[in-house]
Amino acid sequence: MRVFIIGVSGAIGGLLAQELLDRGDLVSGLVRREQQRADLAARGVETRVGDLASLSADDLASLLTGMDAVVYTAGSNAGARDVTVAIDGEGVVTALDAASLAGVRRLVLVSVLPEAGRGQNLSADEEFYFAVKKLVDVTVSMSELDWVILRPSLLTDDPATGTVALGPAQPHDEIPRADVAATLAEILHEPRISRQILELTQGATPIAQAVRAARPARQGDGPDSGNEDRPHRKVELA
Repeated sequence: MRVFIIGVSGAIGGLLAQELLDRGDLVSGLVRREQQRADLAARGVETRVGDLASLSADDLASLLTGMDAVVYTAGSNAGARDVTVAIDGEGVVTALDAASLAGVRRLVLVSVLPEAGRGQNLSADEEFYFAVKKLVDVTVSMSELDWVILRPSLLTDDPATGTVALGPAQPHDEIPRADVAATLAEILHEPRISRQILELTQGATPIAQAVRAARPARQGDGPDSGNEDRPHRKVELA
C-alpha cells in the first residue's frame, strides 16, 4: 500500500509512518523543512518540502498521484486562530480537493473528540479550534471520497498498550499516541471501514479486534454506497 501522510513529521504522523513501514507499506509525506526531510529519509520515508498553508489543490495533487490513501494528521493544537483556519480548516479542504484531482479515493482524517477539554475553562481560541474541527468533520463527511474520521480522546506520550475502545461514540478519556497510530494503520488495511466516524480511547480490546468489530454489519455498506452524489462543502470560517 502507498500512503501519503500530511503531518508525517508530527508525533502521530511519525508513529504511523513507522507502523506502516513495519508492515511493508510505502510511505511518503509533506514536511516544512529540509532537515525534517533528511531525518525521515533515513527511516525510509520519502518526503516533499512544502508549506501546507500555501499549497494549492493542484500543487498537492501532484504529490498524491499514485497513492492508495491519504492520511491527514496535521493540526494546530488550538493555537492562534489564523493557524487553526489554515491547518485544521482550509488545509483539510485542500487535501480533499487534491485527493479528488489525483484520483486517490481513500482519505483518513485525525480529528478530535467533541468533548475534549470540556470543563477546563477553554480560551476563546481553543473554543474556536473545536468549532473548526467540527465543521471540517462535516465537510469530510459530505465528500464523495472513501473517507474515515478518527476522533481520539486526550493524547498522551505514554507507551502503547495495544488495546483500545473504538466505536461510533466513546467517553472522553485519554489514549497514547502510539495506540492511535496503530489503530490508523489497522484502519488503512481494513477497506470495509468506510465513510464512518469512529471515536477512540483507551480500552481493553486488542486493536486489530476493535477495528474488525467496527466494520459495518450490513451488506452493501462501503465505498460504493451512500454519498456519491453529495459534493463536499467548503469550510467558511471567520
